[in-house]
Amino acid sequence: MIAARLRIHDPGLFALRSAVRAAIVMPAVFAFVDKVIDDPRAATFAAFGSVALLVFVDFGGPLRSRLMAYLALGAVGAMNITLGTLCSRNALLAAAAMAVVGFTILFSGVINGYFAAAATAAMLTFILAVTIPAPLSDAPARLEGWLIAAAVCISAQLLLWPQRRGTSLRAGAAGACRELAELADAVLAHDDGAVAERTRAAGEAVDALRSAFLSTPHRPTGPTRAEAALSSLVDELDWLFSLLAPPLEQPGLPVCRTEQADAVAASVAALRAAAALLEGDEAQPDFDRLAETRHALMHALVRQIPDLPTVPDDDTLVSTLQPVFRIRGFSFGARDVAVHALEIAGRERSVRSTIRAAEHLTADLASARSVWFRNSLRGAVGVAIAVYVAQRSGLQHAFWVVLGTLSVLRSNALGTGWSIVSALGGTAAGIVAGAALVLAIGTHHAVFWVVLPLAILLASYAPRAISFAAGQAGFTVVLFVLFNLIQPTGWRVGLVRIEDVAIGFAISLVVGILFWPRGAAALLRQNLAFAYARNADYVVAAERRLVDGASEDGAASAAAAAAHRLDDAFRQYLSERSTQPESRESITTLVAGAERVRRAAQSLSELAGNGARLERCAVNLDAEVQALRTWYVTLGDSLVHATSVPPPHTRDGDGRRRLLECVRETVATGDRATISPALELLWASQHLDVLWQLEGHLGRHAAGASANPVS
Repeated sequence: MIAARLRIHDPGLFALRSAVRAAIVMPAVFAFVDKVIDDPRAATFAAFGSVALLVFVDFGGPLRSRLMAYLALGAVGAMNITLGTLCSRNALLAAAAMAVVGFTILFSGVINGYFAAAATAAMLTFILAVTIPAPLSDAPARLEGWLIAAAVCISAQLLLWPQRRGTSLRAGAAGACRELAELADAVLAHDDGAVAERTRAAGEAVDALRSAFLSTPHRPTGPTRAEAALSSLVDELDWLFSLLAPPLEQPGLPVCRTEQADAVAASVAALRAAAALLEGDEAQPDFDRLAETRHALMHALVRQIPDLPTVPDDDTLVSTLQPVFRIRGFSFGARDVAVHALEIAGRERSVRSTIRAAEHLTADLASARSVWFRNSLRGAVGVAIAVYVAQRSGLQHAFWVVLGTLSVLRSNALGTGWSIVSALGGTAAGIVAGAALVLAIGTHHAVFWVVLPLAILLASYAPRAISFAAGQAGFTVVLFVLFNLIQPTGWRVGLVRIEDVAIGFAISLVVGILFWPRGAAALLRQNLAFAYARNADYVVAAERRLVDGASEDGAASAAAAAAHRLDDAFRQYLSERSTQPESRESITTLVAGAERVRRAAQSLSELAGNGARLERCAVNLDAEVQALRTWYVTLGDSLVHATSVPPPHTRDGDGRRRLLECVRETVATGDRATISPALELLWASQHLDVLWQLEGHLGRHAAGASANPVS
């Protein structure tokens, strides 16, 4: 078991390159400030500032975006150091400031991924300043150390081994995009043998991607926007595969074959461009071509339907339109995949980015059910208590108390408890190793300088490639060496650290028990229910828009807000890693199902044009839509209250029959002005068919999640 936990996992040697960079740069910065400037105050902030910038944060994305993120972190760090120094001589003021600054930093991660990724480094600057009491006159020296560290370390991050990590998820997503493109090509060529082979290959690629996603650790306060888009891509590709397999059948009557082929070809090109972007190549998806071929398909269908022989029955009408329906959905899905690929490649359009960030922030401010709000409040309270205790107790290295609290505070009491065990074990191992090292080195000051880069290498590499406990051990060894360089105290510095971090761990455990101790599990169920209810409302609103042109903007906004909260809760749930694999897979399916319902509502909304409306036909959808809404709301309630999962609802067969009759009659008139809304209603009915088919699938997984509870 221990061997398994210590197994090194570093694909592409990304963690090793980062650790070597830290081992080279941090000692050099510290040595320059300590020996040349010769100011212990500046040296302390240069040392820990270097650790913050080289070990605790590593921004992804394009060079310009990374530079701006690092510069912003440098400015925030300078403000934190100034404010922390100002508040450091009063325990109550320090704790209050820590609470405000801590919540602001943690909650700001909801704005975008860079804010989230910088949280620990930004917190460290304030913690260090506020837990070492000093007059405001010391602020210039502290800022000097921080700014020197920032200038050197930011340059090193951007220029020294700047290659970014190609994650297995990214590679898997690119492969899935290419396999789906090959499958669509085979379908387009009507090659039955190739279709069977490509269906198998595409299914394996999508399944492998989902398995990799489930096995990848996610941190709710860590992923950049690119990583968030990557996880969304998993569901998009799964949705696309469901549209292509089983393959598109030949229509009951020949209709707009050329336009169908053009729309599929445009979608295939978009998927291949997305794959190229995911692999790091230059590509630009042709969104105009996607939209043009999709619209051309619809217009051709409206033109050709009146010229077809009389449609003999309802089944022939449905089978005639089914391929067009699926190709239209495939085109929309390919567009979404391409948009996510642009986000992952760091080429997301700024307007879209701004709108998404604003939506996300609004959603989280609106409700305490947000995992961001809960985690931010829990973290702020924990570190504020730690600062107060550390200040009042007069501990020698008070900031260790706060760092101990911050490092192990998780989203539930159980998760925090296990983190404490790991952290204490790692710290104890580090103390033994550090004490032995100090005893062996003795008073040979120069040897400590030789050992420092090796200690930094271990502390930076271990948490990324080995384990959290190994990281704690490495960081403890760094502190032994660092404090024996700043203020030689021998092996006794280890006893100080174990005392301080133990206090911090205890604070973390108490806060974890008092603030939402059940963590993300219960919150995830609540947000699943909320998302299903809001998405079902969106389906109803989109259907009403088809009927009478009513706006569905309010329902769309509510569904988007629910989706953001669900996504955050799901990430937190995955990070806890305390569930059975069967339950995790069922919950993942339920989360993807909620997004499927929202996507169906979006597609229904996009069907509604601004022309004529056939209310006499559209009213036949009402009963089915209301039945769907009731089922999905009941599904959510069953997840929250652990009640039995409802069976799929009974279809409104009479309403469907009347709708088909009305559409056939409209098509028979040959009036192109009414044919378009008639076909829109028929496609809306097919969307409702998909949602009904989804009920059984989701019901089985909801029962599985109940059998293997997540809380």
